[in-house]
Amino acid sequence: MEKEELLQRVKTDNNDQLRTIGAMPVLVALSGGADSVALLRILLDMGCQCHAAHCNFNLRGEESNRDEQFVRGLCLKLHVPLTVKSFDVPAYQLHHGGSVEMACRDLRYAWFEEERLAQGCALIAVAHHADDQIETFYLNLMRGTGLRGLTGMKRLNGNVWRPLLGVIRNDLLDYLAGIGQNFVTDSTNAQNDFRRNRLRNIVLPVMRQQFPHASERTLGTMSNLSDDLDLITAVVMQLLPDERHIERDLLASHPQASTLLYHRIRHLGFNRDQCRQATAALSGNHSGRQFHAQSHVMHINRQSIDIEQVHEQEDIEIPIDLQGHISSPVNIQVSSNNAPFSPKMCDGKRKVAFNTSLLQCQRIILRHWRRGDRIKPFGLKGSKLVSDVFADLKLDQQAKRDIWIMEADGEILWILGYRAATHYSVDNESQDYLLLTLDTH
Repeated sequence: MEKEELLQRVKTDNNDQLRTIGAMPVLVALSGGADSVALLRILLDMGCQCHAAHCNFNLRGEESNRDEQFVRGLCLKLHVPLTVKSFDVPAYQLHHGGSVEMACRDLRYAWFEEERLAQGCALIAVAHHADDQIETFYLNLMRGTGLRGLTGMKRLNGNVWRPLLGVIRNDLLDYLAGIGQNFVTDSTNAQNDFRRNRLRNIVLPVMRQQFPHASERTLGTMSNLSDDLDLITAVVMQLLPDERHIERDLLASHPQASTLLYHRIRHLGFNRDQCRQATAALSGNHSGRQFHAQSHVMHINRQSIDIEQVHEQEDIEIPIDLQGHISSPVNIQVSSNNAPFSPKMCDGKRKVAFNTSLLQCQRIILRHWRRGDRIKPFGLKGSKLVSDVFADLKLDQQAKRDIWIMEADGEILWILGYRAATHYSVDNESQDYLLLTLDTH
């Protein structure tokens, strides 16, 4: 494809985004590889004002530094402003877990958004192209997915813009060769340690050899599925206009009730299996069941399914100092150097005692309940889900949200007002303890 033809293709594909951007700058994710260098040069050729952003993840030794120096030189030559950030990926993984790939992705996009705002850029331009779309299709197909997984990446997803989705990589390489622009190559792209690399380097070349039009046919299928998904979404919105309150009768008349429900509420985090169980519970008059997503909970009532957002208090963490009384967010009286300890001093609910070794903890906080929380209740063997404790106590949703939990270095010590844990227990007759009293007034 000739240069002018390529530029016209990209302009036509991105008319809406180019109109939105206007004269505002674009933050270009620039690794130094062929794809991102082509992206920068194409946007400049189309008259876009660009600000480049380069991530140095320090994972490939001198090669990482080489990439950074190349990007610096390229931006200097093209008179493009550049911001570079160095990351400590292992440190991030230590605190957040996940693979190297996911850690880099999280760090990269979080920083890009910060930089977009700092530089006053309209969008973040990344260099995903048509070959990436094809790889995404087959990766998701082999993992197991639905329509959305087979439609690939969106051209515009929030503030992330993918101008090159309609261009195959060979056309980008031809464009770079035509303008005499060099680039760097990431040596790990040739390694088959990652699934995407194995697909790219082994599977797809064989497929294209055996089926010469495989790429074009795959992209065509993805386009068809995207159209189908748009239609399904529109119909679902008409059938179930209120995602938070879904009447039983609206679902009962449809043979694919669970699929209908799934397409309406999947964006809230609910999966297909939960929707199957929810519609079965609704049709079987099993009211009272609940299904949890990350930020929402689905309640099965007699005549409807009701969905509410998980209370925002879940994310609140308040550091506390047990060297003195606590007045916020609740009142806790803290006493030390008391008379010899007796279990009669505590009720294990509003009044609890802990060994003073608790004060050596690095982080003691008050927070609200989170799904998956476990406690080792005093007097019982093993641990128990806090949600099961709540169920035993027959607490309603509002009561669960209002409860405060004391945590020390990751261990739950006290469900305030209800149950204490076995951690930092106090020996009988000991004088080395803290007595904590919750003031419920």
